Amino acid sequence: MKLIADCGSTKIQWCAVEDGKVVKEFFTPGMNAVMLTEEEMTARMANELKPEVEGMAFESIYFYGAGCINDDVCGNVRRAIAANASAPVIEVYTDLLAAARALFGNEAGIACILGTGSNSCYYDGEKIVDNVSPLGYILGDEGSGAVLGKLLVGDVLKKQLPEHLCEKFLAQYDLDRMKIIQKVYREHPANRFLASITPFLIQNIEEPAVHRLVLNAFKAFFVRNIANYANYKEYSINFVGSIAHYYRDVLEEAADAVDCKIGKILQVPMEGLIAYHSK
Repeated sequence: MKLIADCGSTKIQWCAVEDGKVVKEFFTPGMNAVMLTEEEMTARMANELKPEVEGMAFESIYFYGAGCINDDVCGNVRRAIAANASAPVIEVYTDLLAAARALFGNEAGIACILGTGSNSCYYDGEKIVDNVSPLGYILGDEGSGAVLGKLLVGDVLKKQLPEHLCEKFLAQYDLDRMKIIQKVYREHPANRFLASITPFLIQNIEEPAVHRLVLNAFKAFFVRNIANYANYKEYSINFVGSIAHYYRDVLEEAADAVDCKIGKILQVPMEGLIAYHSK
């Protein structure tokens, strides 16, 4: 039996798999591994992972996570898992490789994540060959839920959206200027708060100002990320993530505007990962 984990900033999806079939599925709170120490992750998994897998033995565990950007961070995650789950093989990879494997299997293409954060890479069918650094929601993460939320509250507070939309947003989320500032600058993690308000955009996507905000954010994703890959117009550009899934129509409109072609869009990569690891 294998245990596969898809870890994002908001939640971690775990699937225990045997012969390509899910034996057990459960969810725990998300995390960004680069922001936590090994001790913090070990403590969290003792509370969240260990009770779910007590008494279960795995031949291998594959953990794909946000923030798993180098050997040091991956080592911290690996040891945190080993302290709380039994398996002779524990492998830890970036969530970007999860997207690439789920979307392309052993074929080449440009794999993208559009969820709470955003990322992209050129995948040659075996490994990630090129990656434009996403830089996080302060410096980059174009098109992500966090950035869409940041643009939304900025436009509301600076009255760049029509008055009726500003009033509707503040009432719907029980927010005002000081509450927003508190959540963004004084509470952690701000990126989750910003991503959590993006349903307002899809609910009001027919409003010209809202459509324009989302469209421009997606155009920026293609221009500032995808266009940096050599011969990017020759490859299928595939996506995983809730933002890509729910905003598919606007995402395709943005792709057309910059002469890119979108292929597959998955809300989550787990189905593709199960298929990949069951070969």
